[in-house]
Amino acid sequence: MFQGRLHQAGHFVLGIDSSEVLAVSGKTGVGVPELFREVIKRIPPPPGKLDAPLRALIFDSKFDDYQGVVIYIRVIDGLLTVGQKIRLMAGATEHEVISLGRFRPREVACDELGVGQVGYVTANIKRLSDVRIGDTITDARKPATEALPGYKEPSQVVYCGLFPATHNQFEDLRTALQKLSLNDASFTFEPESSDALGFGFRCGFLGMLHMEIIQQRLERESNLFLVQTAPNVTYEIVTRQGETSYIANPTRIPDSGDIEEFREPVARVNFLVPAENIGAIMQMCEDRRGIYLKTEYITPVRAILSYEIPLAEMIYDLYDKLKSATRGYGTMDYEVIGYKAADLVRLDILVAGEKVDALSIVVHRDFAYRRGQRLVKKLKGEIDRHQFEVAIQAAIGSKIIARETIAALRKNVTAKCYGGDITRKRKLLEKQKEGKKRMKQVGNVEISQEAFLSVLDDSDE
Repeated sequence: MFQGRLHQAGHFVLGIDSSEVLAVSGKTGVGVPELFREVIKRIPPPPGKLDAPLRALIFDSKFDDYQGVVIYIRVIDGLLTVGQKIRLMAGATEHEVISLGRFRPREVACDELGVGQVGYVTANIKRLSDVRIGDTITDARKPATEALPGYKEPSQVVYCGLFPATHNQFEDLRTALQKLSLNDASFTFEPESSDALGFGFRCGFLGMLHMEIIQQRLERESNLFLVQTAPNVTYEIVTRQGETSYIANPTRIPDSGDIEEFREPVARVNFLVPAENIGAIMQMCEDRRGIYLKTEYITPVRAILSYEIPLAEMIYDLYDKLKSATRGYGTMDYEVIGYKAADLVRLDILVAGEKVDALSIVVHRDFAYRRGQRLVKKLKGEIDRHQFEVAIQAAIGSKIIARETIAALRKNVTAKCYGGDITRKRKLLEKQKEGKKRMKQVGNVEISQEAFLSVLDDSDE
């Protein structure tokens, strides 16, 4: 009876021949020696050559406060030993191996790693930038001629700026970002400066979830207080001179007069939703400039909706709105299919006549007026009142399309004037007006983190 069940499971459930199934118990140890013999017999050995020049693939790394950078490798060719002089082929830096170890599964120290073995290496590497996931380690004295193929470079989809809330944390932020990038090859960063926020970094992520994870880790593990700018995608721009460039920072987008064609990334999105929610999902996609492709019913009550949607319209809250519309029963997956031309413009925000580069965003021209009105209205509620009047404006190029004004804090200078000549009150008011005018010329407007986060909130749209 047991053999019959095994035979049935082997052929119809597991898809394997029951005669090849081994009776093994990890609890009692029954059949373990036979299992090892079959592994040696059936699985081919590593194809590398022991007498070839050393080539080892870096697949992960971590930072240790005492040992520096610890590299996780798999040896493809050659032999790696303690005391050997090695070279990291990507950066052409040389180091001496301090210690080696294997995973069994815990880290166990050893003197050498051969072909096919996986382990860790410490080589007194102090600079985090020297190590790159997918790089090749070779012998410094007898180097290999070709590096290993490594990994396909992941392409970042979402970008945002991360700035320290206090300027004295800039170096701490740099160190924390370098440590995170050690074992996350899909995360990139580069320094940038902002007139409003000072010095920070432009960071690239695989998506919104990846961005939120990185930000949370920075704040919790490194005790950093960060200011995050609005996330955006990479745009492809063709200038009138015929040059094509990819720009991830809205502030670097040239003036509209210099742009021949403005292209944005487009994704093909598949929604798996209950049939009763199809109308709500279609309306949601239409509001985001989606192009309908097809509808497939997999059951009478479940359907797959396919749309092409600009990636910039997805990264904010599409998934949250999907869960709300379907009461948690809807799912989605997407694939970026390329760039398409669109009528896009850069929307700038001016506070007290000065452009705040960290608040600049890219929007479709048809939605620019509504988006500008909504942004200046929200910023008016987030920016504190000052001793002088503050104008908040939304502009496309030199054209102002929306404006809100924050009234100045005023003191009742005529409170002590009881009755008497009106000219005394007028003189006091005129004196106050002149003081407000001078203060407006030299005063600075403080913008809180909540004001920058208001750019992300599309709840009123």
